[in-house]
Amino acid sequence: MDQFLNIIAVASADGKKAPGLMDPNLLANITGIVVFLIALTVLWIFVWPKITQGLDDRNEKILSEIKSAEDAREQAKTALADYERELARAREESSQMINDARAQAKQLADELRAKNEKELAERMARATADIEAAKSAAVSDLHAQAATLATMIAGKILKREITPADEKQLVDESLAELGSRN
Repeated sequence: MDQFLNIIAVASADGKKAPGLMDPNLLANITGIVVFLIALTVLWIFVWPKITQGLDDRNEKILSEIKSAEDAREQAKTALADYERELARAREESSQMINDARAQAKQLADELRAKNEKELAERMARATADIEAAKSAAVSDLHAQAATLATMIAGKILKREITPADEKQLVDESLAELGSRN
């Protein structure tokens, strides 16, 4: 402060009047400095903590949002992995179901083919048996007609009437002779 007073009291070397206490420039400068210091103090005490608090809150909010975004990213990555796993499992299951359906269709086709072949074989056997029965019946009928015809011819040749016993004997002999030829 002594220097301040010395400045006020000392006259300038070039003959100008030394700045006095009432000098408007000096008073304006001092007032500006005092006002600046008061404003700085008020700002430092009241405003700056609020600004720093707001900046800290904003920083925490940004950090928490970044952490939330990272967590969401990890959850999305996990969900994507789960989805891909489920998709692969579903594809595998559908492939297995298709293979099972094909195997069942093949088995059913084989069963139907075997059943049809069995029915065809049975029909063939029945048809063969029917043909054999018809053949036997036809041969028997033919033998009977041949025997009747032979009896009639023999009766005409012998000029006598053949009794049923004679007819039976002639039929049996004819059948035995025809049977030995076959």
